Amino acid sequence: MSSLKVDEVLCINGSVLIVYYTPGHCWQFRIISRTGGILAEQKIYYSVEAALRTGLE
Repeated sequence: MSSLKVDEVLCINGSVLIVYYTPGHCWQFRIISRTGGILAEQKIYYSVEAALRTGLE
């Protein structure tokens, strides 16, 4: 079972940005749109700030 740490959950204009950490993939983010679509990149970020900044862009 992998562990997951959620660091940020933000609601922006009806979309939800989630920044999280997993031991195998470092920091990542997901965006859930108002319609329920999920934007997910397979990039690895080495800090929560980098993942958050990219997610906000």
